[in-house]
Amino acid sequence: MQEKDQHGPERRKYIRLDSVFPVSFRLVSLDGKQIVSDYLQGFSNNIGKGGICLNINNLNPDLAKLIKTQQVKLSLGIEIPLAKNAVSALAKVGWVQDIIGEPNRYLIGLSYDNIDPRGNNTIMRYAWTKKLFVPSVVVIILILGLFFAINTYLNIKLIKGNKALVTQLINILQESSIAKQKIKATSKAKEDLQIKIQGLQFQIQNVNGEKADLGNISKLEEIKAAKKIEELNVFIEKLTQEKTFLQEQLIAVQGKEASVAEELLRLDKRKVHLEKANLDKMYQWLKVQQSPRTGLVISFEGDSDIAEWALIYDQALVACAFTNFGDFQRARKIMDFFDKKAKRIDKLFLNAYSANDGSPAEYAIHSGPNIWLGIAILQYTEITQDHSYLRLAQEIAGGIISLQDQDKDGGICGGPDLSWYSTEHNLDAYAFFNMLYKITGQLVYQQASDKVLTWLVQHTYDSLDIPVKRGRGDSTIATDTYAYSIIAIGPDKLEDLGMNPDRIIEFAEQNCAVEVLYTRPEGQTIKIKGFDFASQRHSPRGGVVSSEWTAQMVIAFKIVADFYHEKGMLAKARSYENKADEYLAELSNMIISSSSPSGQGESCLPYATQDAVDTGHGWMTPKGKFTGSVSGTTYTLFAYYDYNPLELQE
Repeated sequence: MQEKDQHGPERRKYIRLDSVFPVSFRLVSLDGKQIVSDYLQGFSNNIGKGGICLNINNLNPDLAKLIKTQQVKLSLGIEIPLAKNAVSALAKVGWVQDIIGEPNRYLIGLSYDNIDPRGNNTIMRYAWTKKLFVPSVVVIILILGLFFAINTYLNIKLIKGNKALVTQLINILQESSIAKQKIKATSKAKEDLQIKIQGLQFQIQNVNGEKADLGNISKLEEIKAAKKIEELNVFIEKLTQEKTFLQEQLIAVQGKEASVAEELLRLDKRKVHLEKANLDKMYQWLKVQQSPRTGLVISFEGDSDIAEWALIYDQALVACAFTNFGDFQRARKIMDFFDKKAKRIDKLFLNAYSANDGSPAEYAIHSGPNIWLGIAILQYTEITQDHSYLRLAQEIAGGIISLQDQDKDGGICGGPDLSWYSTEHNLDAYAFFNMLYKITGQLVYQQASDKVLTWLVQHTYDSLDIPVKRGRGDSTIATDTYAYSIIAIGPDKLEDLGMNPDRIIEFAEQNCAVEVLYTRPEGQTIKIKGFDFASQRHSPRGGVVSSEWTAQMVIAFKIVADFYHEKGMLAKARSYENKADEYLAELSNMIISSSSPSGQGESCLPYATQDAVDTGHGWMTPKGKFTGSVSGTTYTLFAYYDYNPLELQE
C-alpha cells in the first residue's frame, strides 16, 4: 500500500507510450565512476521530463537485487527513432516493480541526474507526438468526414433545388401554353358572337325598314298592313331577345377572356423570373464545366464516347460568353491554352482536344472552328483592349488566307488538303476578316473579306429555288447557313447584294421549322417547336429540334426585327419579335438539369431532341438522351441576351 502511494504520484507525471524504443544501460556506482555491469538492454515504457520507466526482460536476479538496494545508478543510451545518435543520461533508481507471473522481468522507475537538455527535448517531442498522433488523426478524419458529409448534403440540396427550378419553369411554360390556347379559343368565340350580333342588328334594321314602308300604303290595304306589322313586331322582338342573349354571352366571354389574360400575365411574370434564374444556372454550368488544369470545357456532358472532348468551336463560343459576361480571367484560360499549349499544324489547330490534359482528341483540321477561335479572340480584344492574343488571331487569319489564295474565286475550302467548300465557314470568315480589319486597320483583311463575299455571291446566293446553298455545288439545305446569312452579313448588306432577308427567313421556316414530341428526363412528353438541322421533309428519322440552330434563328429574327424598326416598319418588326419570343420560349422547354457530378444539377440544354441520329450533314447528334451541349447552351444564352458573336461588341 505504501509502495503504491509512493510510486503513484510519480507515475502520473509520465507519458504512457503506445510504442516503445530501445534503451541500452549499464550499472555504475553512485558517484558514476565505477562500472558495475556490462551493457544491458531494456525498453521504454513511460517517459517524463525528469525520468523514464524501463521495461527489462531476463534481468539477472543478483543485478535486480542490487538495483533494488538503490546503491547504483544507471548510465543510459536512449535510442530515439529517426535520430542519428542515442541520448545519453545518468539516472538514479526511484523504484523497482516485479512483474507477477513473469520471472526476471521488472519495471524500473528512474529519475535523471544528468541528461543533455536538447536530447531530453527531442525525447519529449517524440513522446508527445506519439501520444497525440492517433487522436489528431482521428480528429482530422472526423473533421474531413463531417466536411464531406456536409458538402454531400449541400450538393444534394443544390442539385435538388436546381432540378426543382427547371421543373417549375417547364410547368409554368405548359400552363402558359394552355392559357394562350384558352385566349385563342375565347377570342374566336368572342369574334363569332360579335359577327352574329352584327348580323342580328342588320336584320332588325331591315325589318324596321320594312315596317316603315308599310306606313305608306293605301287605306284599302291597312288591314293587311296592320297584320303584317304585328308579325314584324313579333319577329323584331324575337331578334332583339336573341341579340340580348348573345350580348350576355359576349359579356361572359369577355369576362372569361379578361380572367385568362390576367392569369396569363401572372404566368408570364413568373415565367420571366424562372427563365432568368435558369439562364443564370446555364451560365453557371458553363463555369463549373471548365477544367482548372487546361481551361477547356467538355463539349458534350453525357456522351461516353467523347466524354473528354473539347471541340475548339465550343471553346470559342464559351470564350465569347465569358467575355460578354465580364469573366475575362476564364476567357484568358481558354485562349492561354491555344496560345501556349495546344498542338497545331501550319498555324491552324486541330478540331478537338482533351479537356483533362490538352492532348489531341481529333486530328482533323477544319477552317470553320479555327475561324471561330479567331472570332472569340477578337471579341475579347475589342471589349478589354487587351491585345495579348491579337497575334494569335492574326496567325489563324494567315493560315486561312493561305487556303483562300489557293482558290481562284477567293473561297475558303473546308481545311488543308480538303476539296469541299462550306457556306458556313465562308460566312464565318467574312465576319472574322471584317473584325480584324476594324481592329488593326490592315487592308489585307478587308481584301480577304471582299473576296469571301464575292465567292458567296457566286456560289451560294446564285439559285432562285434555294436562296442559300450549303456550299459550292451543294444545294443541300442547312439551317445554319440561313441564320448566319442574316447574322454575319446583315439585312442591309444582303439587300445591297440583291438578296431578300424576308425570303431567306421564310425559306428556313417553311423547310426547316418542325414541331416534335420531346420526352423530358422526368418522363414528361411535351411538344416543342424549333428548327431542324436540315429540311426534314424527306428525312426518314422525322423532325428533330436543334437547340443550337434554333437559337441561331432566334438571333436572326431579332436582327431582322431591328432592321425593320429602323425603317419605321413597326408591324413587320413586331412580327419578327414575336417569332423570336415564341422560339425562345420553346427552347426553355428543352432545358434539363446536368446529369454529371461536376455539373451539380445546373441547367443546360441537350444538343437536340433526339440522340444518336443523323443531322443530314455528315455527323450524328451525341449519344445519351440527356447529354448537355455547350454549343446549344451557349447559343441559347446568346439569343436571350441579344448577343451577336459575329459582330464586334463595343
